[in-house]
Amino acid sequence: MPSQAVENYVKEILLAQQRLGGGSVPMGSVAKALEVTPGTATAMLKSLAQAGLADYEPRHGARLTEKGRQLALKMLRKHRIVELFLVEELGLDWSQVHVEAERMEHAVSELVLEKMDARLGHPTTDPHGDPIPTAEGDIDVEPLHTLADCPCETDYLIARVGDQSAEFLNYMNDRALHPGSSISVGSRNTVADAVTVATADGKSFTMGLKAAGKIFVRMPDKPA
Repeated sequence: MPSQAVENYVKEILLAQQRLGGGSVPMGSVAKALEVTPGTATAMLKSLAQAGLADYEPRHGARLTEKGRQLALKMLRKHRIVELFLVEELGLDWSQVHVEAERMEHAVSELVLEKMDARLGHPTTDPHGDPIPTAEGDIDVEPLHTLADCPCETDYLIARVGDQSAEFLNYMNDRALHPGSSISVGSRNTVADAVTVATADGKSFTMGLKAAGKIFVRMPDKPA
């Protein structure tokens, strides 16, 4: 049975590979995400390689093997279903559930997880809009624009939020921005580091490019 540390590492490598569009993940990125020293991360990656969970090359980084990818998807599925359960069934705010799910995902059995999944109606996304892997180990990662790079004067729906810290999610709450919310970019000024956005209820406000780059959007579905 994999240790919690192994589960955390393979999950973080998978998330980093998704952000980077595949390929090897630099050790510095993994170490920073898991708040460990580069030396600690390197030692763990060597252990993952010995266990057949990752391929590791010094100075190049690591990538998951299929065995490691399946373990990472299993952990990601647990994490995201637990997050949604905490919001939908226990009433926790979406800014609270990431940390709680980090603690709980290692202890939830497959039996309990599938009961939670059924109770929620077999959802496809978590409270932050991230896709939930299937029990078979499949995941649909949709290519998306962000408010920092999408065309202006076009109506979008917020699809997911790339920063799950309590501070950023509270920032979103204060502006009534959640997955499914309608939004458009009126203007973007890279020199001033400013993006002006408008919501469906007519409210308009300005945010920085860094914040805008964490809000992923998609085109609304066309009526049938």
